[in-house]
Amino acid sequence: MSATIRAIGTAVPPTTLDQAAVRDLFTAQPDLGRLGRRIVPAAFDASAVEHRHTVLTDLDPAGAPGAFRDADGVLHSPSTGTRNDRYRELAPPLFVASARDALERSGMDPAEVTHVVTVSCTGFTQPGPDLAIVEELGLRRTVFRQHVGFMGCFAAFPALRIAAAFAESDPTAVVLVVCAELCTLHVRASDDPDQIVANSVFGDGAAAAVVTAEGPGLRLDRFATTVVPEGASEMAWNIGDEGFEMVLSTAVPKLVGATVAEAVAPLLDGPAADVPIWAVHPGGRAILDRTQDALALPDAAMASSRAVLRDHGNMSSATVLFVLRDAFDAGIEDGASVVALAFGPGLTVESARLTAVGTRVAEAIAAPDLAVEYR
Repeated sequence: MSATIRAIGTAVPPTTLDQAAVRDLFTAQPDLGRLGRRIVPAAFDASAVEHRHTVLTDLDPAGAPGAFRDADGVLHSPSTGTRNDRYRELAPPLFVASARDALERSGMDPAEVTHVVTVSCTGFTQPGPDLAIVEELGLRRTVFRQHVGFMGCFAAFPALRIAAAFAESDPTAVVLVVCAELCTLHVRASDDPDQIVANSVFGDGAAAAVVTAEGPGLRLDRFATTVVPEGASEMAWNIGDEGFEMVLSTAVPKLVGATVAEAVAPLLDGPAADVPIWAVHPGGRAILDRTQDALALPDAAMASSRAVLRDHGNMSSATVLFVLRDAFDAGIEDGASVVALAFGPGLTVESARLTAVGTRVAEAIAAPDLAVEYR
């Protein structure tokens, strides 16, 4: 018996960032050095991102000023405490909205949920968003809750493994996995190339999956994990005084290209191109390019990954679920295989092989974006 993703729900905040407008905002910062003025437009223009969503209305150049941007267009860098205060306020509605969407699409009653697994690396608070999910959606107060914190972009996979273990050990289990990331809380003007790249690709969003032992959906067949130790210093995520600090060196795409074939080999029964859909976490355009080249994949196999990068950017842990949802939006045959994978600090490669099961798969999995109205 294999666990199955019965439905995927998504949520994004209502403020949309136009990539060109945000590029010009960061390029115009008065303290930006000569190198930064050269790197910023190049990074933004090469990102393959057209627009993203953010919880920070003041990050939108067309919006009202606030703590992150003043009326003169100068970006400010609030303390980590101030940023985390915004997380505590703004993250729970995203968690709840994506969870509600997933449950509605699965046809499950909230009272049927037995386990909740939440995922986030962009803020900390207790009581956490898991309790907001329980209270606002009417889950039983006896529901088991587990949080996967600060693991980065690959964290949906440990969460799905946990969900699969629950479902496979108890056929009556209904597991709700909810990933929500407010990545834009940690942007700041900088001459540092790693921070500039982060500014150019990260967005905010949430995605949730309902996992049960059986039923139509995406059957979770196999998981794989690989650590590339030489990449530990090239991709990292640390807490600084002015937000969380991303280390994302230009060596990462090369490392991905050199290791991804070996990392996913345990999931394959033949050539990678035999799998029609690859839900690759779009950490950036170069990572998608290197993955596609290393595995000799046709453009169609990567279409959903590139579409999510274009329309949402990199939303850390939630992103791979957006890619899976987009793939089913585009259409997939019953019985078709999917390989999903993501990269994160370590350098860690997490991956899974899934199979589409049941004629209602596309209807259940696919979901339009949901704009969240904050109270």
